[in-house]
Amino acid sequence: MATFVLIHGGGDSGWAWHLLEAELRTRGHETVAPDLPSDRPSAGLGDYADAVVGAVGERRNLVVVGHSYGAFTAPLVADRLPVDVLVLLAGMIPAPGERPDDWWETTGCIQARDSAGLSAIEDPFESFYHDVPRKLAEESMRRERQESSRAGSEPWPLAAWPDTPTKFIVCKDDRFFPPEFFRGLTRARLGLVPDEIGGGHCVALSRPKELADLLEGYLQG
Repeated sequence: MATFVLIHGGGDSGWAWHLLEAELRTRGHETVAPDLPSDRPSAGLGDYADAVVGAVGERRNLVVVGHSYGAFTAPLVADRLPVDVLVLLAGMIPAPGERPDDWWETTGCIQARDSAGLSAIEDPFESFYHDVPRKLAEESMRRERQESSRAGSEPWPLAAWPDTPTKFIVCKDDRFFPPEFFRGLTRARLGLVPDEIGGGHCVALSRPKELADLLEGYLQG
């Protein structure tokens, strides 16, 4: 069985994974879903990676999953630990030296969101949580945290992508990141054809069973 290391996205916390964790644990797997120190203004990307590595400890058979902004941290963890599979879930794929704050412009994400009409969706219940039960979405929003400005302004430190088998999952009903944008970015930056799952940006809350099925399938590879 595997240990799934779950790295949350921007402004979020490890709580975002609790339904997926429950699903994976019923299948005999172990999960680790730490809170990143993102609510500390002085925390950088290295501090984010330190928090995850510290939470993992001596565990092995690792599948590291980075959601959204968590994609800037997940490869740093894979560079430091013996990771079997690295998974980006609607992840902001970084390039060497790229600052998270610049990613939106350098990847063309802003233009893609404008073209798809997503920039006009200001209500988070429509952009992030449109397929999440309302009470669950409200609880998620209640738990939102600030994001470190230092992390956003730091160049991504790796010179190349880690030598780890990598998967990318597109959320087909994502109203925050256009699915077609991620299909192109995954091919351009990782040389991969992404896998796809139905659901919006917060699919770990809206479809935990389906996401667990997909993640567990990567163990067969």
